[in-house]
This record gives sequence, structure tokens and C-alpha cells, in this order.
Amino acid sequence: MVVSGPITPGQVSFLLGFIPVFVAWIYSEFLEYKKTSSPHKVHSDNNLLDLEKETIKEDDRAVLLEGGLPRSASAKFHSSAIKMNLIRFMTLDDSFLLENRATLRAMSEFGAVLLYFYICDRTNILGESTKSYNRDLFVFLYILLIIVSSMTSLRKHTDKSAFTGKSMLYLNRHQTEEWKGWMQVLFLMYHYFAAAEIYNAIRIFIAAYVWMTGFGNFSYYYIRKDFSLARFSQMMWRLNFFVAFCCIILNNDYMLYYICPMHTLFTLMVYGALGIFNKYNENSSVMAVKILSCFLVVILIWEIPGVFDFLWSPLTFLLGYSDPAKPDLPRLHEWHFRSGLDRYIWIIGMIYAYFHPNIEKWMEKLEESETKKKLSIKTGIVAVSVSVGYLWYEYIYKLDKVSYNKYHPYTSWIPITVYICLRNCTQQLRNFSSTLFVWLGKITLETYISQFHIWLRSDIPNGQPKWLLSFIPEYPLLNFMLTTAIYVLVSHRLFELTNTLKTVFIPTKDNKRLFYNSVAGAAISLCLYCVAVILLHIPHSPA
Repeated sequence: MVVSGPITPGQVSFLLGFIPVFVAWIYSEFLEYKKTSSPHKVHSDNNLLDLEKETIKEDDRAVLLEGGLPRSASAKFHSSAIKMNLIRFMTLDDSFLLENRATLRAMSEFGAVLLYFYICDRTNILGESTKSYNRDLFVFLYILLIIVSSMTSLRKHTDKSAFTGKSMLYLNRHQTEEWKGWMQVLFLMYHYFAAAEIYNAIRIFIAAYVWMTGFGNFSYYYIRKDFSLARFSQMMWRLNFFVAFCCIILNNDYMLYYICPMHTLFTLMVYGALGIFNKYNENSSVMAVKILSCFLVVILIWEIPGVFDFLWSPLTFLLGYSDPAKPDLPRLHEWHFRSGLDRYIWIIGMIYAYFHPNIEKWMEKLEESETKKKLSIKTGIVAVSVSVGYLWYEYIYKLDKVSYNKYHPYTSWIPITVYICLRNCTQQLRNFSSTLFVWLGKITLETYISQFHIWLRSDIPNGQPKWLLSFIPEYPLLNFMLTTAIYVLVSHRLFELTNTLKTVFIPTKDNKRLFYNSVAGAAISLCLYCVAVILLHIPHSPA
């Protein structure tokens, strides 16, 4: 087996942490098997007593998965509890392993998947093949997916609006997840088949994702008014937990997965905009000032020369990127390019979210109006949308990629708005969504990151995925089918594992425990890293 690149301290520290967890999980499964296979008591009173004890302790077990302490003791959580749990873990305490078997399994699965990533992308165990683009095949596969999805997974929704109490379903959750799903499929196919001719469309799709960051986060904070540390930590975990481990295991820069830092930045900016003086968010004048301030901040950072580099240069260690194919570019070039393309669209998403209740109320009145008036207004909306979309397509979209990128930050809202208008022009269209695309829309982060390593290949740290992972050489379509099936399955499982571990390590109503979990995680990581550095230097030390 040939390994691409030197072994890093991060990779060694990962193995030092993974191996004990994996061993502990295997042992916990053995203990569970031993426990369940032992003879049961036959006395009915004893059985009833055992059942009652199981019921009483059910809630405590759930909390044990989160921190190793029962609910009754969670308020008294302190550093000694973490030390005690670490000792119980290292000594393979039977009761501790049984109580935390599900957590150990999730951590072991997550680690095993990351090892699979490394094997696929950094070794020669599996093969690789070159990309090839055929427009006929590309369009055929996508239309076939749409037909199959329409025939098998269309679902009607009757959810009630939080504002009107009726089933308006304007920009509802099913619809936005479906939107993400069908865009993600095209985005991934663009990478797999090297479909360079749809580059401009991909830029619009990424802008739509960022628009949803502004729209979704604004809607949550404006309605729920939940600016808690737990909620913030959960968001950061969702966006960065998986990608952080990929950077460690694959020795990649954070900016290789540019979607993650982009969404993190714009999520933070929405959080800051609404979190500051949040008790005045109901005041329309204050909200107007906040949104205007967001525009001014973006103009200051991205439009005024020198400000971007001055602001972000201290974070070059985190946001810098060195492309092996373009070694002469400045380290912050990629961050400036990627974040700059969609610097305004998240604010547009916030504005749309702010006026969302008003639009829903207007749509309710429209649906209740007489048929002739309703039909004429909807026809007018569709006609204007199609006309504006056509003009944008003719004069903006058709530009070459370099010219298009200059206009993109200021025009990406146009096709997004056109799509929203057409997708929501009738109640029938709003009622239905494709559950297949909704399902795919929920795992976009995992499919985006995983494609680099278990669907495509880059072979080297920070390399762009220029090759295809090959299980079946000389049979490109069969290989596409097999690698895609594994890739989607693994991505979905990663989505589940990320959420499972989030509930384990990020308590929702206990900031003190959250703090101790963070400190313990940082301390353990630092210790493992130091040991890894020492181990890597041992072979090179003089005898």
C-alpha cells in the first residue's frame, strides 16, 4: 500500500483517540451480548420489578449518554465528574461501557468512516479514473431522476402557517429542502462529469444556499428569539464538526471545503445582526437600521481595497488555502474570491424572511379573492417573472465565467426571486414536494464534503478532486452506480452520526456542562496531539 504524503501529528493523534474508543465499543458490545444472553429470572414479581427499574432509569440513561451523569446530578456537574468518567473509560468499567454503548458506537462509526475516506483518497488500494463529459448522458441522468422522483415520491403537505394559521405553505421547510436537494444533485454531477458549461448555474446554486442561510437563520431567531449559547454551539457543530475531522485526517486546509467557512461566516453575521439589541427586533425602524448596517459592513469589507486583507490576514492560518496547482496565488485569494461572490445574497435572504409573514397574508387574501382577479394577478406575476428571468439569462447568464463573476454578487438575487415566484404561484405547486429531493436536501453538507474523498479523488493534501474513485475499472457507468450508492449511504450515515454526537456533547440547557465538555475536549485533543508529536520524533532522534 502506497500512502500519499507524510504522516502528520493530527493523523496520529486521531488514531490514538480512535483505537481506545473502538476497543471500548467492541468490549461494550460483548458485555451487552453477555448480559442479554444470560438466563432470565422466571419469577413474575422479579420481572415486574426489573421492568419498573428500567422505566425509572430511562431518562437517566439518556443523560448518561450526554455526559455520564444522571439527571439528578446534572446541576452539580463539575470537573471531577469528567475525571471520573475518563478513569472509568480507561479502566473499561463495565457499567460505564454499557451505559454509554450507543455513544461509543457512534464515535467508532464516525472514526471508521474517516479511515475509509483516507483509504479511498490517500492510498493506492483503490483505483482512479479520469472525468469525461457527455451532455446527452448528463441531461438524461438528471431528467431520469426527476421523472422517477415525480412518479414515486411526490407528497402533499397540509402544514399550517405560523402566521396565518392556514396552509399557505409559502417557502415552507419541505420546499426549501427540496430546492437544496435538486440543486445539490446538479452541483455534484457538475463535479463528477466536469460539466464546465454549467459553471454559471453552479454559482447561482451556491448563492441560493447562502440565501437560505440568511433566510433560515433570520426566521429562526426572529420567531424563536433563542440566542442561547447552546443554540449557537449546535449551529457551529453542525457546520464544522465533520469538516474539522476531514481537515485533520486528510491534512487539508479548511478552505478546501469553502462552503463550510462561507456558511459559518454568514451564519455568524445573521446571529450578530439579530442578537445585538435583540429586544428591539420587533421595531421595524430598528430592523431597517440593522439590515442597512449589514450592507454597510459588506461594502466596507469587500468593496474598499485593502480592508479585506487587513481584517482577515490574522486568520490566514484558518482561512488561508494553498492550491498545489496554483502555488503562486496569495493564501487568502480563495477566501476573498469565494466569500466575495455571495457577499450580499445572505442579506437578501434576511429581507425576504422579514417580509415573509406579510407575503403569506397577502397570498391568503389572494387565494380568497374572486377567480378572475386571482387568475389575472397570478398570470401577471408569472409573466413578469418569466420576462425578467429571460432578460437575466440573455444578458447576464450567457456571459463567460470571468465576466459573469463580476456581475454575480449584484444579480444573483434575480434568478432566485424568479424561482421563488414561479415555485409558489399556485396553491397546488406549494402543496407538493418531492420527498426524494427533500431527503437529499437534508444531507447537502455531508454530500458536499464526502464527494471530495469517496466519490472523487484528489490524491494529495489540498488538491482539487480531479479524478474519479474507481471500483470497477473500464466500466464507467457501473462504477458510477456503485460509488454513488456507497457515497450517498455513507453521507446519510454521517448526517445521523453528526446529530447523534451533537446531542451527546452539547447539552441544550446546561451551559456549565457545555463549558466543561468544551474544556475537556480541548484538553484531551491537546494531550493526544503532544503524544503524537513525540511519537513522530522518536524514530529521528539520535541513538
